[in-house]
Amino acid sequence: MRVVCAMSGGVDSSLAAALMIEAGHEVVGMTMSLYDASLDPRKGRGGTCCSPAEVDMARRACDQLGIPHYTVDERERFQREVIDDFVYAYAEGRTPNPCARCNEHVKFGPLLERARALGADRLVTGHYARIIDGALHRGVDPSKDQSYFLFAMGRETLAHVDFPLGGWTKDEVRKRAESLGMPNWNAPDSQELCFVPGGDHAEVVERRAKELGLDLGQLAPGPIVEADGQSLGEHRGIHRVTVGQRRGLGVSAKSPRYVLKVLPDSREVVVGEAEELAVSTLEIEAFRPMVEMPETHEAEVLVQFRHRSPATAAQLHRRGDRATVEFAQPQRAAAPGQAVVVYAGDKMLGGGWLASAR
Repeated sequence: MRVVCAMSGGVDSSLAAALMIEAGHEVVGMTMSLYDASLDPRKGRGGTCCSPAEVDMARRACDQLGIPHYTVDERERFQREVIDDFVYAYAEGRTPNPCARCNEHVKFGPLLERARALGADRLVTGHYARIIDGALHRGVDPSKDQSYFLFAMGRETLAHVDFPLGGWTKDEVRKRAESLGMPNWNAPDSQELCFVPGGDHAEVVERRAKELGLDLGQLAPGPIVEADGQSLGEHRGIHRVTVGQRRGLGVSAKSPRYVLKVLPDSREVVVGEAEELAVSTLEIEAFRPMVEMPETHEAEVLVQFRHRSPATAAQLHRRGDRATVEFAQPQRAAAPGQAVVVYAGDKMLGGGWLASAR
């Protein structure tokens, strides 16, 4: 069977391709060009997803494996669906999740279309996740599980995708890649957003907002206030803060202050005590089930709304493309715009975007 393997240049996708070859498949490597690297000072460095150095590494890995390699230009789609969405979200006081948006709009659907154009039956990636009986599950390595970012691909796409590394740990992947003599077996993992040079997302937001003709006054400094309206100082722009943030606010108070709300209309950042971050209910929009589920549905579930946080017990109330989750115990720092993903054990039930919390 012919398959297309999405090649990022990292060790994970390279080993995924090698495993598919070992399984007897005809493999084609495909790498996406996603952004204008001329603006990126990291262009000569590996370890940054989709950088030119990583594209070159993907080509080298394919050469070693003896498979064809194609680079496809998805810069326009990536700009529109991921970077611009990122900019609008921060300008509206939300906290975006560009990796989930990329999986939703760029990495899976478009690549699957290209795979079919090449006569391939399946799309393969190096994500740490498992597909069991047609349902998406967490990867066995809890430190590397990437299922949280994958809900937005949709069930239709999932039916044509394979994740060969879902049952592997990262250490096992590196050891196997080393034994195969892969050129990137010890390459660093991607740690930064591929389109954010040096990790300064605010500079990216400001530059692109100007190009889009947005009201830059919306990103101007504004007041930092307590819940009662007392002024504590001034922030440098609402795109530089997020709900739950404590460091870098530049305010002085008797006790540490955390961002409770970001109000884009007034450009106010409301701060308060850590306990005031606690919420019991999340409202989810654009909810997308990843398993067969009635339009109206209630269930005891586990809910994850940050990548590095554990899933927490809650009650799910689904009503079409909207859902509410009510936690058994209050949770902190739920920021509008985040991905909210619902599980039953390791099995993903669906997910959507955080509209509000209370």
